[in-house]
Amino acid sequence: MSGSKLLDDSSSPGGRNAETRLSSSDHPLGLTVHSMPQPENPLHTMALKRGGGRLKMIAVLLVCAAPVVASYVTYYVIKPEGRQNFGELINPQRPLPDIKGLDINGVGVGLQALKGQWLLVSVAGAGCDEACVQNLYFQRQLRESLGKEKDRLDWVWLISDDAPVAEPLRKALKGATTLRVPAPDIAAWLAPGSDHALADHLYLVDPMGNWMLRFPAKLDKVTAAKAKRDIERLLRAANSWDKPGRETTN
Repeated sequence: MSGSKLLDDSSSPGGRNAETRLSSSDHPLGLTVHSMPQPENPLHTMALKRGGGRLKMIAVLLVCAAPVVASYVTYYVIKPEGRQNFGELINPQRPLPDIKGLDINGVGVGLQALKGQWLLVSVAGAGCDEACVQNLYFQRQLRESLGKEKDRLDWVWLISDDAPVAEPLRKALKGATTLRVPAPDIAAWLAPGSDHALADHLYLVDPMGNWMLRFPAKLDKVTAAKAKRDIERLLRAANSWDKPGRETTN
């Protein structure tokens, strides 16, 4: 019968060989799967390029700002020579206001035009009492005492009223920057120490236009020497990036 024949075939040598061949080949095929190449996404590429451009721009800005940052870190944080400031540091600093004043000849001058130099500023009415004269004297002397560095510092008198400036005083102001600015505008930018008036102090502004230091009220020869040390230290700290630039306004 066919059924027995099948059994007989499976028991025959040939049948056993076929069965052995099947069993020996009865295992999963080994396949290696490779990822298919993907088409490049143009939007992704553009985003990467824009991101790289921004990083380059930030890097350039950091390189340009590094000397300024380093000088301020040196002066404010590291504080070389183990010194204490004589003047009071202003924090946060206050930028020059975007307003106009009148020079001693009545010509309009924007305060923003004062940027580019260190400024040693005093404030008083045009009548200029004894304290005002004293401040103007110390401003001139402090600047002259800097020697070859004096061209980096302007002495500035902000006149806070509309009164005329006396002729003898006008002659003494040669080399000064003199601007008539409304008192409220000055008060919105500068501020005196406790229990003092604006006219009692000298104020130091950096070349970027930031008011950053207020000297104690009513300087004398001893305290003026201390103010000079503060100015010299700041000029040294900023030496790598600050250079003489704008000429003074007579």
